[in-house]
Amino acid sequence: MLYFAYGSNLHHFQMKRRCKDSTFIKKINLKDFRLTFRSKYRAADIEPKKNSIVPGGLFEISKSDEKKLDVYEDYPILYKKYYFSHYGKRVMTYTMVQKTSFRFPTERYLNVVKRGYKDCKLDQKYLEQALSNK
Repeated sequence: MLYFAYGSNLHHFQMKRRCKDSTFIKKINLKDFRLTFRSKYRAADIEPKKNSIVPGGLFEISKSDEKKLDVYEDYPILYKKYYFSHYGKRVMTYTMVQKTSFRFPTERYLNVVKRGYKDCKLDQKYLEQALSNK
């Protein structure tokens, strides 16, 4: 199945450790959404926003990888699954259940996300936008 990563799972080494069958395919943009950080975990989340995009990594994952991600993402308590279509193919990602207010991420978490942006060759400006909470 196809999985869209936009937070710490962009980090290739961490993603491979978590999901041994995962393969990074390419970077893609999720349209009409924006990146933010929230909850007591100060973790990445996406929310609908017209004319905005969230850059991310498209991965091929196995059923057992999905089960591991479900545990990591605390599905269905913290995150729920969201499906969208990319060139006619079904893609799964996670979005937070509770849309709490913005919380600046911890330095450790942010460093993992930044590394992931480099791994996937994503434009850092979207991350900076999210961090400025505008």
